[in-house]
Amino acid sequence: MESTCLWTNTSPEPPFTAQPLSGDCSADVAVIGGGITGLSTALHLAELGASVIVLEAGRIPSGGSGRNVGLVNAGMWIPPEDIAEVLGAQDGERANSILDNGPAEVFALIDRYGIDCRDTRSGTLHLGHNGKGEAELARRFEQLQRRGAPVELLSGKACRDVLGTRRIGSALLDRRAGTVNPAAYTRGLARAAAGAGADIRIDTPVLGLSRAGDAWRLATAQGQVSAARVVLATNAYTEDQWNEVRRHYFRGCFFQVASRPLPDDRAGDILPQRQGAWDTRTVLSSLRRDADGRLILGSLGRGDGKPLAYLRSWANRIQRHYFPQLGQVDWECTWTGTIAFTPDHTLRLFEPAPGILAVSGYNGRGITTGTVVGKGFAHYIVRGDDALLPLPVRPAAPVRGRRLRSSAYEFGFTLYHAGQCLRILH
Repeated sequence: MESTCLWTNTSPEPPFTAQPLSGDCSADVAVIGGGITGLSTALHLAELGASVIVLEAGRIPSGGSGRNVGLVNAGMWIPPEDIAEVLGAQDGERANSILDNGPAEVFALIDRYGIDCRDTRSGTLHLGHNGKGEAELARRFEQLQRRGAPVELLSGKACRDVLGTRRIGSALLDRRAGTVNPAAYTRGLARAAAGAGADIRIDTPVLGLSRAGDAWRLATAQGQVSAARVVLATNAYTEDQWNEVRRHYFRGCFFQVASRPLPDDRAGDILPQRQGAWDTRTVLSSLRRDADGRLILGSLGRGDGKPLAYLRSWANRIQRHYFPQLGQVDWECTWTGTIAFTPDHTLRLFEPAPGILAVSGYNGRGITTGTVVGKGFAHYIVRGDDALLPLPVRPAAPVRGRRLRSSAYEFGFTLYHAGQCLRILH
């Protein structure tokens, strides 16, 4: 088993090629961060006729946009009526309505620009791993059904047939959703944005941001960019002290382990419709198969830095729990991504300073939310209308105790996984 990202290695979209910034230039809008949010912003700005430059510190993708599970889910992490309680009725309904349509926005871009990301559109599955989890699924199902969402609560044989395991008593199927190879989707967005006229620069970290008259000046090692508006699209991969986004989330990790391709005569009954799935555990596990038949397992917590033998033991434990019919599985690779969490599990859209837009806190829903937010940012910048954004742009208080929260989460995740490996937890 190697420490390498499956999605990058198997992306049918070729690597996106671009040059670092060299010299000074100007644009209407400068976007910092070449992930899904930044590229969606750039693509939609270019479509609206604005000049835009994207500055990415590494390659595309290099962060969570290419390292996540690849679930194209509707909504936020928490159920729709809980969102209304947290945000208030008006903002909650706005967020629910816009993000309910998130998968359709993603699939529309895939179709419009011919992005080859091995997408599936057969839904996703939320799995009730025990009685408490099944009760939570029933509550979510009732809320979503009241909103008219195309959801089904599966149990018995219907549940076993769609999953290939007897370990799950019920599963919530959301037919709006699907899966992608996230690295391929991100590369496709970059290709589409460049084709629409966006100037994309890789290997170009922004070293500082300062006001220069009526514009913002972005300093890099090889040149400067002057722009009237700036979008901070760095989210969970915000590192620089000058970047205000780092104060508005606390960091969590998610690791995955992928098998070598499994032929259908061995694994054809496991997720036969290729839905992506995740369970209701407090430290959740994710399950999916890719286009080549690999079984991909994931969970909250860091995998990088842990012995490969430990990760292999964990993967064997989860696989034997859910899919004992596979026998021994040969694991191909493992990788870790980073998630931006917020205490209330909702995103933040704010202006750190006049002319600067920022977002944080996707809480594991980055593919759809990043796509939607990027489109909304573009319309807000060009047309002065925030109606396409899931929430209004408003002041936000920094998250308190960020480092303590991150450390506590990771410590709890590690203990939980150790218990799974030792067969203490089921």
